[in-house]
Amino acid sequence: MPKPVYVFSSGRLSRMSNTIVLETEERKRHLPVEQVSELYLFGEVDLNKRFLEFCAQKGVLLHFFNRYGYYAGSFYPREHLLSGYLTLKQAEHYLDPERRLALARRFVEGGLENIRRLLRKEEAKGKGVESTLALLENLSAQVGEVRTVGELMALEGRAREAYYGVWDELLGERWVLARSRRPPRDPINALLSFTNSLLYTAILAQIYQTHLDPRIGFLHEANYRRHSLNLDVAEVFKPALADRLIFRVIRRDQLKSGHFLREGNGVFLSEAGRRLVVEEWEKTLQTTYRHLVLKRSVSYRTTIRLELYKLERHLIGEQSYTPYRLR
Repeated sequence: MPKPVYVFSSGRLSRMSNTIVLETEERKRHLPVEQVSELYLFGEVDLNKRFLEFCAQKGVLLHFFNRYGYYAGSFYPREHLLSGYLTLKQAEHYLDPERRLALARRFVEGGLENIRRLLRKEEAKGKGVESTLALLENLSAQVGEVRTVGELMALEGRAREAYYGVWDELLGERWVLARSRRPPRDPINALLSFTNSLLYTAILAQIYQTHLDPRIGFLHEANYRRHSLNLDVAEVFKPALADRLIFRVIRRDQLKSGHFLREGNGVFLSEAGRRLVVEEWEKTLQTTYRHLVLKRSVSYRTTIRLELYKLERHLIGEQSYTPYRLR
């Protein structure tokens, strides 16, 4: 089964027969291409057109991150499974205001429900989140009343602001969060930015294995941004995968002050910090549970793929899409 490979060292990527070769100052590593699904490139890596052609031929995605761990972009080989019929259905749903809004609502409903389930678990542990849960219940009830995607995104923004507002209660005063974008101003924002990027790229990789077009989202505008569908699906999985990972590494005291760097006005994960989070991220995606419908064990990486299959069935009119619910 092909797996993602994370490259933190600087060096050179090249092709040798049917093998990906990663050459660094320390060593030369040979990776059979059949065992690689994606390359996550955090170091300064040189590569050439011949190598990209090889990756395109084999369906290997490349995700690039800058020196601060920011997601820079992906090399997304020509879609080998794209279906003209399904692409037309995606476009129809996007161009029809009612159908687009209906799908956008599902993504927001799924995200808010998973946030509420996460907070209910915290409430059971004695955390003071009652008022926030009440507010989120109220906002969730309003999702069906909004009339535009813009109104829906504004409502979702209010809900997340309330949710992030109790993170100091959940994680302690040392990890106070005042939500900021770029650059992140504190360690929690640095963690959020990095884990969300890992989630976006993990979903993008799974979209590549379906008939869906990643450029056509429903909650997020299909505009000059290269991809938007992965951002839609990420709304459902942020609380379940990314946020729970952050809670876990902090509560286990895995992250130390040395895992963060301050440059200018920003705070960023160090290389050691990124390595630690990536290791925990892969453990998360490989974790299995018993699927209630399939009656067998599936991983969370497979769960993302199954979510996309549900979306495909919705678009072709087979079955209405219902978002993943946190167990």
